[in-house]
Amino acid sequence: MDQPWTPRPKPEQADRLERRLEFADYAATRAFLERLNDLSEAQQRFADISFGRTYVNITVRPDDDGPLGPAEHAFAAAIDALIDP
Repeated sequence: MDQPWTPRPKPEQADRLERRLEFADYAATRAFLERLNDLSEAQQRFADISFGRTYVNITVRPDDDGPLGPAEHAFAAAIDALIDP
C-alpha cells in the first residue's frame, strides 16, 4: 500500500518529505524509476531513493537545508503524477 507524503520537520533531522510506494512487480518498479529519472533530469532536482523489487522509498529535501517550501511540495506532487500513468 502506498503511503502519503510525511513531513519530517526539524529538530529530528533536516526538514524533508518522505513517501513509500509499493508496486506489483519488478517491471512496475523499474518503469516508475525510469519516469522518476526523466523527471529528475528535466527539473535538475534529485530525491534520495532506496528501492527493492516491489517498493521505492523517496525522500525530498530542500536544496539549501532550510525549511520545506513550495518547491519541495511541487516536486513531490510531480512525483505523485508519475504513479500509474
